[in-house]
Amino acid sequence: QLQASGGGLVQAGGSLRLSCAASGRTFSMYGMGWFRQAPGKDREFVAGISWSDNTYYVDAVKGRFTISRDNAKNTVFLQMNSLRPEDTAVYYCAIRKRAYTEVIVSSEGQYDYWGQGTLVTVSS
Repeated sequence: QLQASGGGLVQAGGSLRLSCAASGRTFSMYGMGWFRQAPGKDREFVAGISWSDNTYYVDAVKGRFTISRDNAKNTVFLQMNSLRPEDTAVYYCAIRKRAYTEVIVSSEGQYDYWGQGTLVTVSS
């Protein structure tokens, strides 16, 4: 089970940190991903982190967003800086239950469980 939090309303140029808490004792074995869905658009991959802390970002967020994880707390984070109105979306975390896999995938079909989403609104 995944529980996402940290969304809210922020002005352009501001920052937010999203959190996603996972249940279970094997969190550290798996890769995690953050996706987002803007109004009227399909859900898209934003960032991913492997069990060994390799990371991958889509070009639109490179240099502004940072994904990280704290295995002791079973939590993955998405630090979002220099936010833009086009970052407005519902953000979802997801877990890919392939133990000890280095590959970070961007296809949502490759992820097994999803959080409920948290809304990020960036005003101009």
